[in-house]
Amino acid sequence: MSLWLSELQEMLTPGREGVAVLGNAFVLIFIRKHSRVICGVCLRRHIPRRCVDGVRWKQGRKSCSFYGFVSLDWNRTWYTNNPDFTQCFQNTVLVWLPCLYLWMCAPIYLIYLRSHDHGYICMSHLNKAKTAVGLLLWIICWSDVFYSFWERSHGSSVPSPVHLVSPTFLGLTMLSSVCAWRYTTFYTYYALLLVALFLSCLTDQPPLFSQAVKDLNPCPEPGASFLSKISFWWISRMMVMGYKRPLEEKDLWSLNPEDCSQRVVPQLVCRWNTECQKVKRTERKMLYSPKRVPQSESKEGQAVEETEILLVKSPHKAKEPSLFWALCLTFGPYFFISCLYKIIQDILMFVGPEILRLLIRFINDSSAPSWQGFFYTALLFISTCVQSLILQRYFHVCFVSGMRLRTAIIGAVYRKALVISSAARRTSTVGEIVNLMSVDAQRFMDLITYINMIWSAPLQVVLALYFLWQNLGPSVLAGVAVMVLMVPVNAVIAMKTKTYQVAQMKSKDNRIKLMNEMLNGIKVLKLYAWELAFKDKVSEIRESELRVLKKAAYLAAVSTFTWVCAPFLVALSTFTVYVLIDEHNVLDAQKAFVSLALFNILRFPLNMLPMVISSMVQASVSLKRLRVFLSHEELQEDSVEHKAVASSPYSISIVDGVFSWSRTESPTLKKLNVSIPEGSLVAIVGHVGSGKSSLLSALLGEMDKLEGSVAVKGLVAYVPQQAWIQNSTLKDNIMFGQERREAWYQHVVEACALQPDLEILPAGDETEIGEKGVNLSGGQKQRVSLARAVYCDRAVYLLDDPLSAVDAHVGKHIFDQVIGKHGLLKDKTRVLVTHGLSYLPQADLILVMVEGEITEMGSYQQLMDTEGAFAEFLRTYTAVEHTDNDESVSKSATKGMENGSTAAVVGPDVSSVSKLSQTGKENMVLNKRAKNPEVGKLTEADKASTGKVKLSVFWAYLKAIGVLLSCISLLLFLTHHLVSLYSNYWLSLWTDDPVVNGTQPYRQMRLGVYGALGLSQGVAIFGYSIAMSIGGILASRSLHQSMLYDVLRSPMSFFERTPSGNLVNRFAKEIDTIDSVIPSIIKMFMGSMFNVLGACVVILIATPLVAIIIPFLGLLYFFVQRFYVASSRQLKRLESVSRSPIYTHFNETLLGTSVIRAFGEQQRFIRESDLRVDNNQKAYYPSIVANRWLAVRLEFVGNIIVSFAALFAVIARERLSPGIMGLAISYALQLTASLTWLVRMSSDVETNIVAVERVKEYRDTEKEAEWKHKPSSLPAGWPTEGCIDIRGFSLRYRHDLDPAIRNITIRINGGEKVGIVGRTGAGKSSLTLGLFRIIEAAEGHILIDGVDIAQLGLHDLRSRITIIPQDPVLFSGSLRMNLDPFDSYSDEDIWRALEYSHLKNFVSALPNKLSHECSEGGENLSVGQRQLLCLARALLRKTKVLVLDEATAAVDMETDNLIQSTIRSQFEDCTVLTIAHRLNTIMDYTRVLVLDKGETTEFDSPSNLIAQRGAFYKMVKDAGLV
Repeated sequence: MSLWLSELQEMLTPGREGVAVLGNAFVLIFIRKHSRVICGVCLRRHIPRRCVDGVRWKQGRKSCSFYGFVSLDWNRTWYTNNPDFTQCFQNTVLVWLPCLYLWMCAPIYLIYLRSHDHGYICMSHLNKAKTAVGLLLWIICWSDVFYSFWERSHGSSVPSPVHLVSPTFLGLTMLSSVCAWRYTTFYTYYALLLVALFLSCLTDQPPLFSQAVKDLNPCPEPGASFLSKISFWWISRMMVMGYKRPLEEKDLWSLNPEDCSQRVVPQLVCRWNTECQKVKRTERKMLYSPKRVPQSESKEGQAVEETEILLVKSPHKAKEPSLFWALCLTFGPYFFISCLYKIIQDILMFVGPEILRLLIRFINDSSAPSWQGFFYTALLFISTCVQSLILQRYFHVCFVSGMRLRTAIIGAVYRKALVISSAARRTSTVGEIVNLMSVDAQRFMDLITYINMIWSAPLQVVLALYFLWQNLGPSVLAGVAVMVLMVPVNAVIAMKTKTYQVAQMKSKDNRIKLMNEMLNGIKVLKLYAWELAFKDKVSEIRESELRVLKKAAYLAAVSTFTWVCAPFLVALSTFTVYVLIDEHNVLDAQKAFVSLALFNILRFPLNMLPMVISSMVQASVSLKRLRVFLSHEELQEDSVEHKAVASSPYSISIVDGVFSWSRTESPTLKKLNVSIPEGSLVAIVGHVGSGKSSLLSALLGEMDKLEGSVAVKGLVAYVPQQAWIQNSTLKDNIMFGQERREAWYQHVVEACALQPDLEILPAGDETEIGEKGVNLSGGQKQRVSLARAVYCDRAVYLLDDPLSAVDAHVGKHIFDQVIGKHGLLKDKTRVLVTHGLSYLPQADLILVMVEGEITEMGSYQQLMDTEGAFAEFLRTYTAVEHTDNDESVSKSATKGMENGSTAAVVGPDVSSVSKLSQTGKENMVLNKRAKNPEVGKLTEADKASTGKVKLSVFWAYLKAIGVLLSCISLLLFLTHHLVSLYSNYWLSLWTDDPVVNGTQPYRQMRLGVYGALGLSQGVAIFGYSIAMSIGGILASRSLHQSMLYDVLRSPMSFFERTPSGNLVNRFAKEIDTIDSVIPSIIKMFMGSMFNVLGACVVILIATPLVAIIIPFLGLLYFFVQRFYVASSRQLKRLESVSRSPIYTHFNETLLGTSVIRAFGEQQRFIRESDLRVDNNQKAYYPSIVANRWLAVRLEFVGNIIVSFAALFAVIARERLSPGIMGLAISYALQLTASLTWLVRMSSDVETNIVAVERVKEYRDTEKEAEWKHKPSSLPAGWPTEGCIDIRGFSLRYRHDLDPAIRNITIRINGGEKVGIVGRTGAGKSSLTLGLFRIIEAAEGHILIDGVDIAQLGLHDLRSRITIIPQDPVLFSGSLRMNLDPFDSYSDEDIWRALEYSHLKNFVSALPNKLSHECSEGGENLSVGQRQLLCLARALLRKTKVLVLDEATAAVDMETDNLIQSTIRSQFEDCTVLTIAHRLNTIMDYTRVLVLDKGETTEFDSPSNLIAQRGAFYKMVKDAGLV
């Protein structure tokens, strides 16, 4: 700047005509000796005309003429005690510059207005006032022009052309925006200008018919004024509200339309698809190049195509579509604005050190007029304020870009998950895909904020070096050398960090995947007492993750050491070379502290570069993971033709169909030729694993079609074998997004036998169903799944064994009312996979499947007549059922239909007529109940805790680190900062050393001490980093372990209430925060705090007068900080709470993709996901704006401190040494950044420590009884007899519900086989849950071999009795692990168990045998095979008590028979309790217990019960067994 001034002075010395070409940045501040002080946008000055040096007056016209642009007189403007501008300068430059600026911006503004048409303007009072003021300003400008003409016509003295040109120019400009008659017009003009400025700060009403008008709670940002936007004033209303009371979800504003998912996601998806198409096109070009023969040569006049032979091995590597480029095209244009802000801010950063140089020069120069010191102070204040505002706008643009990026990535991943093929789906587990959404999307969001540092850091370094060169000359090269040496060190650290990053992500994926599976199969873990085995598995993965984290922490410590030492080493080496190169080089205050200020600027880019590089490395890992997932193969859209010929009589036809689950595997279904007439009922039968479910998948388009064609006429409804139930009300599950049709809904509910269940459920059909239907029994889930399909009313129904999970009589009712010839679906095409033989005679067509092929096809009678494998199979099993010949099956079927089966559903003594008359009453009861849906609430949404984070949370974290380690860390940190402070003070003493004979005498000693102080700083910071990192890892370990233990110790009711998304979120996001975020935030918080304290101390020592304002500013600072934290903390909590539903919904979607696709409901689910993401961003957006709001205000406080430090230094310049003043102002320049950083970090500490609070939350929830009692009072080998004595036993699911089991008293002798029957919801499964103490008894006792089970440890009990549960749950891992997670059995035992469970042949045929990897949830095995594996588990444990909970529901009759024979032979001397739907399996049992509404109705041997002709007799009769 001084260079510029001196050049200008030289050009405009008196007597010379000067031409000054001024730069485009004018800071207009004038302090004038006259009473008029003018400062503003457009300036006109009117002072008596007099000749000024450097301006030539033409004699005749006495006009001010000028060459070029402007004339200035430096003696009048600068080198004087009363500075002033020349009149010519005032009349030209000060008026013209703002006008030129407006004219240049006008075209851009017009283009903007044209592209952002927001609707009609509301003519509010504010708008009218603005228009009036603008008009008045315009009139005043033109009045000035006319006055000049009037003056000329009456012309005693002709005015100079400037007086005509300037007002005219200004008047024209005022047409587009809005500026001045000599004295009167001047004051009027500026008064009006201030009014206009004030009016522009008020918010306009939104335009008519705009979207904002329709919005109930619109964001005030779009309507905010310019000043409100740059100062973020528009969020103040929310901040005040947050200060008065904790913010709630209803207080949050809607998202701006351009940030919403529906706007952002399609843009990215569209760009990504374009990228994929490009790659496909280039691949096609490479693989297939048609050569066209010139048309003249071709006989037909058409181009003849001749194809080149393809090489199988393409020499080129397949090109990948670029996700990075797609992201750049989508978000680049908006993000580019941030680059412009960054450039301006980078340049403004160097104004501070320059002003510091000028201030030190001013203090050294006693002859300088004192107003210059005040001018520099004012300049410092303005430049720092402008810098603050621009920096915050920059951050705002970055954060908004990051937010949009996250929205787009989550949306793209969700949409992809709905279309991904089965083979690709198997390569990514649920946990991995959820991680793409949570962790990887977050990585991008974090990186976006700092990505500009990649070019900005080198720019800052270059500028800093340039100014340093100006200051210290070639000595700077020594510093550059040090920096260059640091680059490879940081590069190596970054590369190693990447390696660790990948390893950590892999461990994390595995851990989340395992946690996900454990939470999905938690009931099985509890029933088998496997919690500890799985806890150890998770801990093992966690340990490997922590090992990697520890290595990364050591690297981070080395990295921190280099960061802290780098700027110091640069300064030390530069000063050393400068002082030693020439003894006449004196290190004075100006050189030392300006250099130090520049080194401080240098510190930021040098610190940030490695961080940004490692963030980019992490993001590149995430980018690759995302690209791989988004590039996965999708389902073939054309594999099933839905536009089949309308006239065709066939509803479904497959011609020469060959299907596979993956193109790389051998076909699962072969040589399929099927034609199914419209409206027919088709049954598909076959053994376990014969391809029945696969056939339905092929019809749904879920499999890869390798050959042939499939046509399905009309829309499809699908009922999967394992019911997929959403976490919402029962009614929503049935209606599945269709509109409510009351009469049809009632029909469906009754036909699917759900009416009695609605009476049992606490809020009828408004009852909330937990995740995966946890609070429904297997049969209820299956019936809800069926009701959903029936309600949707489609043309084709694909039913995958929906009757397997229901009781025989309910199954019969459903078949008759829904599937059969007189059912609701009688006119539809129904394809039914079934193992129930009694339904086969009513099928129009039966397909028999063996190993993926259809071996026989025809009606029941035709197949019986052909005497094939089917007839043989049927004879065997009907013989088992009863001794009649095969005709009796069909007889009994028709007999059942004649009887009318509704009676059986309600109960033994109610006829079907009375049942129908009852429905009216039931509906009334149902409606009454439905009015209070609160009763039916089950899952608890994640709640945001309110108010301050309790000190106990911080204390818990400190204890987890270890108090000793915490103290050592603090001590090392304190040492580092004290040494740092002293080293700078030492430098100020050095600069004040007297100069003797052109040199400083003690410079070597000064240099040595300065170097030693620097080295000790480095050592302290290295020790601190290591201690802090180790502490963080210790805390991570202990918090994760305690949370894992607390969650596993929770009872089943806890898992029913808590969505697994919440739990996964705790184990993924919150643990990630504790692992990597909290330690670094605490480190930065401590650093900022000590920096602020140090700066305040130095400023107070130098200029004690600052003590007057520091307390006042400290209070202001504290108030702003508390004010901000109240809202910020709550917004962070709301954001955290609204994050879980995104993952819960996504998890649910992944499990039900086939159902969603079958019903064609993808768009509805996408909308729901988008809504949840937007809900989350609604809390996130105000929190980032609140950060900016805070930063603007705090930096303003900091800027005031800097200005006061400079001001008092100027006032006390006679008493101050340049060294101390330089020290004070160089510290003050850092203060602004440190203050802002301190508040950011203190609020970040508070908002992130919430993770510890949320992890600790489960410590206080209800827990199960102890797992093991020490010492164990159990006799060895208990139970030896297996005698079960149940006395007055009752249990209830929740305190506020009626008992599910009431007062049951029975005694079962050792070795007895007891069947438990009753309609769905009668309490059969509840009784087994009571036996395993999954639910504790409300009253009564259960004794096994005389030991009260309530007195035992849960693991002691559950490990000594065995259950084969209703839902066969497998975990990803080897088959061996699934059978024996504790490794307590030998391979021989396992093979024996597999042999007895009829799986030996299957497992032997697998390539890896027992090490065969089961996919997540065991999806690569059929449901029947999974059920047999559960049998193998039971055979391994071979305890004295065995419970079968509908264990054979999913297997065919033949396998069922094999299982039953195994149980009879292997568990001959054991007590077996069987909950049975297939009554034929329990007809030879010792006794049968019949339950109804939780009470015992009958308990005797099957023969006696049939003779009594009670409830059991009715069931047996309905099943066609008597």
